[in-house]
Amino acid sequence: MHPSQVLFQDQEQPTFLPVCDHYAGSEKLMLKSMALQNALGAVFDITFDCEDGAAAGNEVAHAKLVGNLIASESNYLQRIGVRLHDVNSPYFEQDIDLIAPVAAEKIAYWVLPKVDGVEQVIKAIQKINQYATSSRQSPAPIHVLIETHGALANAHQIAALPQVECLSFGIMDFISSHYGAIPTSAMRSPGQFTHPLVMRAKLEIAAACHRFGKVASHNVTTEIKDTAIVAGDANRAGIECGYTRMWSIHPDQIKPIVKALSPRTAEINEAITILIEAQQNDWGPIQINGRLHDRASYRYYWTLLKKAQRCQLALPDSALILL
Repeated sequence: MHPSQVLFQDQEQPTFLPVCDHYAGSEKLMLKSMALQNALGAVFDITFDCEDGAAAGNEVAHAKLVGNLIASESNYLQRIGVRLHDVNSPYFEQDIDLIAPVAAEKIAYWVLPKVDGVEQVIKAIQKINQYATSSRQSPAPIHVLIETHGALANAHQIAALPQVECLSFGIMDFISSHYGAIPTSAMRSPGQFTHPLVMRAKLEIAAACHRFGKVASHNVTTEIKDTAIVAGDANRAGIECGYTRMWSIHPDQIKPIVKALSPRTAEINEAITILIEAQQNDWGPIQINGRLHDRASYRYYWTLLKKAQRCQLALPDSALILL
């Protein structure tokens, strides 16, 4: 049996996505992002923004541009998603109606911002599926921004929806929704990792994702010049909060995020050693360096190797056989 069949017999396998989600909202930035993605490979996703990151007043032309770029030959990696206007906006259905007919088959995912609860997400998914019919075998995955009180309260129900594959924390809208009760210092480090209400939100989102095998995507770092701050935020998001993906809002943020959220060489080597020994022992308990390992730890190390593969890290043949 394949390791995934042995290790996940009684549960669904977790979802794996590129560790960085880069947002672009203008034609110049979209083209630049596509060129960088094609150069680096699918180590990061791109989200074309029709909402807050796009200029207002030109919604029709912008949506048409998004659809044409996603449908173009330049998008051969097919790892570009779309953030729509929020479901209460008159532009929500217009975005789908203009983008889906030309690009539905190549859209990696749809992003829903500013939802208030699970019922609103369900209705939005139904509208997307209604418009975005295509020859693809299954509907495009849905990513949901958790940035309102209602969405946070329903995070587990939203994560449980089959078509949802990722929850993202929208820190700025979330803090703004407290009308000054949370200081602006909590929008950036170190405050974002110390304020109790912000950390509560981050941890609740991450817990909901891991409960249902979905991806938890961390909020942006507004500092775009100091990449050390970006890397530090990504490290803390992964180590302290359990996030496996993070937003980027500037091309210079992509590489620090990818590096910070990618498995380390020592971890990969340890995982290979343990999993090979486990496979040779028919996945029964083993002892390595005085430590006991069984299927619980095998799942951890196999997941780590899958993350390394998704990050396009060089893996030996002995590891690829396991995947």
